[in-house]
Amino acid sequence: MNAELPGLTKDDVSVSLQDNYLTIRGEKKYKAEKKEANIYRRERAYGSFSRTIVLPTSMDAKMIDAHFKDGVLSVRLPKTEVAKPKQIEVKVN
Repeated sequence: MNAELPGLTKDDVSVSLQDNYLTIRGEKKYKAEKKEANIYRRERAYGSFSRTIVLPTSMDAKMIDAHFKDGVLSVRLPKTEVAKPKQIEVKVN
């Protein structure tokens, strides 16, 4: 799973897991704005955000891994061995 978070750093983002709920939280810091005579301009939005995703019970919580690089958060959610499909050999009589 990937989340694009432009303008944020690793320190601005947190990932947590409780029961089967994966939560991504972050905060975009306030940037300077321009105020001139009758003009008020702010180029970017700021504030905090939070997204929670319900994970299936087939996820291996001990193996969940998150990486942040170039404004993209990548979360690896591996399945448990029980949840992975098994190949069954078909025999011919």
